[in-house]
Amino acid sequence: MPTSTTSVPALRHPAHSVDRAFLDLERTRPDVRWDSGGVAYLSGPPPTLDELRAYVGLCLPRLPLFTSRVEGGARRSRWVTDAGFTVERHVHEAVAESPDQEEHALDTALNAPFPAGARWGIWLVHGHAPDAYAICYRFQHACQDGSAAALAFRTLLSGGEPSARPVPRQRTGSGAPPRVARAAGLAARAALTAFTTRRRGPVLPYTPTGDRRLWRGRVPLDTLRRIGDARGGSAHDAHLAALAGALSAWSTRTGVPLPRVSALVPLDARRGEEEQTWGNRCFALPLRLPVRAPAPAAGGREERDVPLWRLRRVTETTARLRTEPWRQAVQDVVRFMPDRPTAWYMRGIFSSRVTDILATSMPLAEEGALGGTTVTG
Repeated sequence: MPTSTTSVPALRHPAHSVDRAFLDLERTRPDVRWDSGGVAYLSGPPPTLDELRAYVGLCLPRLPLFTSRVEGGARRSRWVTDAGFTVERHVHEAVAESPDQEEHALDTALNAPFPAGARWGIWLVHGHAPDAYAICYRFQHACQDGSAAALAFRTLLSGGEPSARPVPRQRTGSGAPPRVARAAGLAARAALTAFTTRRRGPVLPYTPTGDRRLWRGRVPLDTLRRIGDARGGSAHDAHLAALAGALSAWSTRTGVPLPRVSALVPLDARRGEEEQTWGNRCFALPLRLPVRAPAPAAGGREERDVPLWRLRRVTETTARLRTEPWRQAVQDVVRFMPDRPTAWYMRGIFSSRVTDILATSMPLAEEGALGGTTVTG
């Protein structure tokens, strides 16, 4: 079983400004969890922990980040091959002692601390059924954004659907001035949002505990795509509208008012020639979710029309960012933004005075498989 980097070529890879901003946040805000991840559910008999470790070891040449560590100071940090890497330090298990302990095992996988020096981890969640199990993949945000992590997950679960994100076309030099203007405008707008919004007090009248709980709901991806397409949007727009509706229902049920909810929405800016499973190449913008629907006027909107109203509001907000010129602007900002402005912006938008929730949707492993078992959700 390959447990070291002997089969992986040595490398030295400069950290991106967004990577360094997350590293800075880890140092300055150790009270905050800066990891994220996803869960894939599979049907079929689960592998043993040793079998899963052996399988992950075979995937290492296609996932160079997995065998890397960060070194150097804040301004000169870089990713290098970790000579002390072992699969055992990164691949674990969470065993459900009985069929009704599945959620407890998932909570264990979601909240387990990373071993010292590990920036990613895989947990085999099993024991609750003889023919079903789950794979939980978690990562420190300094080493991957959601798009890179999703592709890494799909690489592990072979056969998964490739990313369908749009990549801006190559342009000639004659388009440089408009590109510079759009990128500068986007950067200024984002900075203004972070600067002006952070002076408001926190909206939610409670303090997060830091504990994570997994709440599941299954919706076919094609359903979200059809809903988004029908209104000129995307599956992600449908997801954001549904999230706004869920928050509205929660507010009504609990009595906690939500007068303003701002979601932090990451925009992928990775270029086609860049490493696809490594690093952060995203730009995040706060987006106000249409949680509170205006009261219907006489003869006006009925209650059943509110979900469509939410979808329309989200689609109108994201329409500009779906156009090629603005995607190019996002890409240019991420590519050329210096370290200090990047770190300042990241500190601002991740403040509870600016955003309340991180909202993203990435297809992790649709049609994927691991050995003879298949992904079901």
